[in-house]
Amino acid sequence: MAEIIQKDGTWIFDGDALRLTPGRDKTVGLLRRELGELLVPLRALAGISFEQGKKAGRLRLRLREGADPLLQATGGRLAEPHDPYQLTVESDRYGVAEYFTDEVRNALLLDQVPSDPVDRYLLPGPRVPLSASAGDGTAAFDGERVRLEWNWKTEEAKSSAGSRTLDMSDITAVEWHPAAGLENGHLRFTVRDFPTKLSPKYDPHAVELWGFKKDPLMALVAAAVQARLPHPAAPADDTAGTRQISPAPAPPEDDHDALLRRLRELGELHRSGVLTDDEFAVAKQAILKRM
Repeated sequence: MAEIIQKDGTWIFDGDALRLTPGRDKTVGLLRRELGELLVPLRALAGISFEQGKKAGRLRLRLREGADPLLQATGGRLAEPHDPYQLTVESDRYGVAEYFTDEVRNALLLDQVPSDPVDRYLLPGPRVPLSASAGDGTAAFDGERVRLEWNWKTEEAKSSAGSRTLDMSDITAVEWHPAAGLENGHLRFTVRDFPTKLSPKYDPHAVELWGFKKDPLMALVAAAVQARLPHPAAPADDTAGTRQISPAPAPPEDDHDALLRRLRELGELHRSGVLTDDEFAVAKQAILKRM
């Protein structure tokens, strides 16, 4: 097991999954605190990196495309304080961070986890029910319906129709955009049989965001809804968007025969040129350690 504890949070890797727990430091973003602890299966990872700086470094996880509904709904637009897949590392813990990185990389190589996109969500998304208030409204989601309610700052043309309740069966897409520069952001739901090109300011199915502190919480609502929509890469005849891929059974730690078979497989990959000398040496050492 590998573990790194920082003010920014704690990451633990047990060989099968990473447990990411946000810290209590004031620099930890509101979204990370509300999202809470995340359990990321190894098979959802495409890679890990550690970047050193003069005063602090940064651990970064790269997830396989389509594995996480939060990243799918936000399109990679989460700012640094709110990104749950980054961890600030103090300079006196660089050695620990490098060891942690090596352990995860070895496991990815040993288990032959591919880095290509997936057609099923491998993370469940935020827990429901949840509610967030920001910009010109409040968005609440109970797992089956989204309810949008407006406040005194809402444009009258949008608020005059009253609050909106959207069934999951009517929602075809969801997106979250943060405010950037002079451009406002939004949380927008695309509703079946209701195409619109209205700006979020006037769209009755969108909450307009103005770049304030609570804006990222709307991304949690977007992710919870995204997790219950059909996966964008799912086969055309498969509407079970939230169904997850069953992991291949891993050999027990003390199953020497299975580890020996894996060692022979790695040898064949090395001889065929798929693995470099260095990659083979790292994978071989990881197997020997488990034996």
